[in-house]
Amino acid sequence: MMASPRGAQRGAAERSPRDGPGRELVAEALELAARAGADAADCLLLESDAFEARVRGDEVDFVKQAREHTLGLRALVRGSGGFRSAVTSTSDLSPAALAELAAASAALARETAPDPFAGLPEDGFAGEGPDLRLLEPLDREVSPQEHIAAARRAEAAARAADPRIANSEGSDVGSAFTVVTYGSSAGFLGSYECASHSLACQPLARENGSQQRDHWFTAARRRAELETPEAVGRRAAERALRRLGARRVPTCEVPVIFDALTAPSLLGQLAGCLAGSAVYREASCLAGRLGERIASDLVSVVDDGLRPGGLGSRPFDGEGQASRRTPLLARGRLESYLLDSYAARKLGMRSTGSAGRSPGGPPFVSPANLWLEPGPASLAEIVADTKRGLLVTELIGMGFNPVTGDYSRGAAGIWIEGGALTHPVEEVTIAGNLLEMLLAIDAVGSDLEWRGRIASPSLRIAKLTVAGT
Repeated sequence: MMASPRGAQRGAAERSPRDGPGRELVAEALELAARAGADAADCLLLESDAFEARVRGDEVDFVKQAREHTLGLRALVRGSGGFRSAVTSTSDLSPAALAELAAASAALARETAPDPFAGLPEDGFAGEGPDLRLLEPLDREVSPQEHIAAARRAEAAARAADPRIANSEGSDVGSAFTVVTYGSSAGFLGSYECASHSLACQPLARENGSQQRDHWFTAARRRAELETPEAVGRRAAERALRRLGARRVPTCEVPVIFDALTAPSLLGQLAGCLAGSAVYREASCLAGRLGERIASDLVSVVDDGLRPGGLGSRPFDGEGQASRRTPLLARGRLESYLLDSYAARKLGMRSTGSAGRSPGGPPFVSPANLWLEPGPASLAEIVADTKRGLLVTELIGMGFNPVTGDYSRGAAGIWIEGGALTHPVEEVTIAGNLLEMLLAIDAVGSDLEWRGRIASPSLRIAKLTVAGT
């Protein structure tokens, strides 16, 4: 019979004023799973309050308010070849529904194949930790009218920036508060509360019969840390206006600069190759390359779940493991993969506290706050140092093969001649190989900007194929 999490260590995550009922529900679900025949189990409860709205001009397109809760239960039943496991979830938190869920989870688990690597973590659980600044309680008092007013201010600022901003696809505002409660029969029970806020503007610029769209957005754990609506609107307008008159360029091989809005996509694809789940399946071009130099010595990449105010920060991961700082690349050398407990067992390593989780599924490898360490140069200095090339400001499509590293994406941006930005570019494709691209990074900017869980300053790749006319 599995152990009860009651009385398990209760860390800094426990401070939420709303975590009492959630903890009781999770503990109850685990006890019901044990009664249903599970040899081990874990449970995740998400409780959220969210608001979304979109404004176009002065008109409100939609308003959405939602209060949701979902509980997911994973039952593990011991077999001759390892644990058999199954996950079920419900939004009905009544005692009868939880008992039915537990019985179904255990019954489904008994029908699955045993896996020698399945199971719960055995140690490394989170305890008392630092204040991660995951929310500002006063932000709960912001009314829907105030949120909508912020979106209207962004819209107004974009349209006031220039007469050529004649329309928009809207300004979106969002705010969400979530209580995360997780417990397992291995002896962990914890909870924490977090928030996220965002504002985005997507203006349309028109001139001489042509139309261009671009956007700008801001996101943070606390509303006070967002850019002002006026700044978001103006920045979005500037980006749309600079795309007017865009044209294609001849196919060539030139240096390519990714700005701070597009560079994180490269880092996201790198993170996918660093995921232990991809490594043990041999679905990553970085499998078996620990300790090797795989990138320019300008490239140092870190994942840190303890970054104060980070949009991916959390006191513990989806398995109760303590969040931590993990250097992944140090001056181009591959130092670590991202690992949850399953991937760690498969690879004979230790978890890096990188388990993501949703109530309806098992743990999966996921970064927390992942970034490329900034360099000394500004984007303007990197452009001035580029005789001829392309500054990428938008990427289109998802043409990337993590097994081979082959990379091909549609792009738009600004052409560079003689170290100066000359004219906008559209309908081109940039192509290369991720491993070659990492080694060819010859400049890293100082403009690290956090707008999500993955961030990167501008960076330049010495040579890529730009396919145009």
